[in-house]
Amino acid sequence: MTQLSVLFEDNHIVAINKRCGDIVQGDKTGDRTLGDEVKEYIKERYNKPGNVFIGVTHRLDRPTSGAVLFARTSKALSRLNELFKEDRAIHKTYWAVVDKKPEPLTAQLNHWLVRDTKQNKSFAYPNERKESKKASLTYRYLCSSDKFHLIEIELHTGRHHQIRAQLAAIGLRIKGDLKYGFSRSNTDGGIHLHARKIEFTHPVTGDPVTIIAPPPNDPVWNYFVRTVENGSKM
Repeated sequence: MTQLSVLFEDNHIVAINKRCGDIVQGDKTGDRTLGDEVKEYIKERYNKPGNVFIGVTHRLDRPTSGAVLFARTSKALSRLNELFKEDRAIHKTYWAVVDKKPEPLTAQLNHWLVRDTKQNKSFAYPNERKESKKASLTYRYLCSSDKFHLIEIELHTGRHHQIRAQLAAIGLRIKGDLKYGFSRSNTDGGIHLHARKIEFTHPVTGDPVTIIAPPPNDPVWNYFVRTVENGSKM
C-alpha cells in the first residue's frame, strides 16, 4: 500500500501530510502527483474497483510540507471549493524557519503581489500595480535556535508563493529557499515552510475540524517542535 501520512479521513474528505518534493497536482514535469497517490491509497484500502474520485481543493508549493486536503466525493469538493473562496472560512496556519528574528515580533503584512510566470516567482510591492493581487498575512514570532528563528503565519489570502514573497520583502528568508534569497539549499531540496494546521467546518457533517500536521523529521524541525512544546523561548 502507498506509504502516505494520513492526518484525517472519513467518507467525504482525506487530509495528507505532504512531504517536501511532492507535487499536489499535475504540471509540465509530468511527475506522479500526490493526488495520484491518494487515489491509489483509497483504492487499495477500501478495495474499490474502477476509478476512484479524488478532488484537489488547494495546493502547496512543491518544496513545502504539511497538511493538504482532498475531497473524496464531488459534493464535498464543491462545498470545500466554496469554503476556500470565502474570506477566512478555512483557517490555515503555517510554520516557517527563517534566518533573522522578525522586528516587530508580530505584525500583519499587506502587499500587492505580481506573479512572474517565466521565473515561477512572485514579487511583493507596497502599492497596487498592474496585474497585482492583494496579499495579506499575520506572522508571530515563536522561538529561536542558535542560527534560526521560528515564526507562525496565518494566511488571510491565498496567492502564488505568498508567504515566501511577503517574508522576503521584509528581509526574512526561509531556510533552504534559494528562489527567495536564502544562501543555500536543503539537502532534500525542500524548504522549511510547513502547513501546520487547517481548521474548518466539515462540508457535509457541519462539525468543526482541526487537522494538525507534524513537521518533517529533521534536526531543525525537531528542535523547534521540542521548544514549542516546552513553551520556552530563547
